[in-house]
Amino acid sequence: MSVLTVVLALLAALANAASSVLQRRVAAQDAEGQESARQVRWLLRLLRDPYWVVGAALLAVTTVLQAAALAVGSLALVQPLMASELLFTLVVGSVVFHRRPDRRTWLAFGALAVGLALFLGAAAPSAGRDTASPGTWAVAGPAVLCVVAVLAAAGRLSRGASRAALFGSASAVAFGGTAALLKEVTGRLPQGVGPVLTQWPLYATGAVGGISFLLLQGALRAGTLAASQPALTLGDALTSVALGWVLFGEQIALGVRVLPEVIGIALIGLGSLGLARAPSVHGAWDTAAAARDGPDGDPRHARDSRRRES
Repeated sequence: MSVLTVVLALLAALANAASSVLQRRVAAQDAEGQESARQVRWLLRLLRDPYWVVGAALLAVTTVLQAAALAVGSLALVQPLMASELLFTLVVGSVVFHRRPDRRTWLAFGALAVGLALFLGAAAPSAGRDTASPGTWAVAGPAVLCVVAVLAAAGRLSRGASRAALFGSASAVAFGGTAALLKEVTGRLPQGVGPVLTQWPLYATGAVGGISFLLLQGALRAGTLAASQPALTLGDALTSVALGWVLFGEQIALGVRVLPEVIGIALIGLGSLGLARAPSVHGAWDTAAAARDGPDGDPRHARDSRRRES
């Protein structure tokens, strides 16, 4: 297991968590303005907000760090490590919104951390190839899209928590496919930037990434984060392990190590569920802060609003 790969993947997860918290803070504080103002004016306002700009920049940093991790490490190692985003979201959210997690949240934190360490330590993913074997994308690509389509179609026919979980699963499989495509792109970079710009993986990465994002929004609208997050976390990790094996020849240890791997996966699922219910992760604290401080972040606005209501 490459130390550089682990460090890059963890930094990518940290950047993604910080971006999520900062942009949620802006969205929560600006909720009232978004409903009353025109969309274009609202977007222009976001572009002037330093928290939102930093959050958007961190998203770009996340992509660069993830690509770097995939360039030097296996897909089966990087994507499970990206699940640590939930751990960082808890820490960053706790600092930004000045709330201390309760005992149950810390237990979920420990379960996810131990689960990741147990799974990756037992699985010991190998590096594999930098690019997929010829012809394997022609089989794996349509298979991934079919699974995504079936899960999304089932989600449209469902309601409540089932709908959120199915859309979350579809998004997870799509995100796993996006990561595999990103690894394909980084594996072709030694050919030169020019050839990469003329080949299909770069554009497929953007297209599948866009589908993943839209499915994620559908999952978040369909139900609570607690309903969709376990499917998102586990689905992305397991899809990436499978695609790493099929496309890049990555291997994970089996035999007697299957038991600790299964226990690790179970702990990851339980930890994801627990953290998804934590206010600093699912956004209750930022919503409460917006209600307390008003859309401009000024407590006087909230006090004036309460006086008018009374």
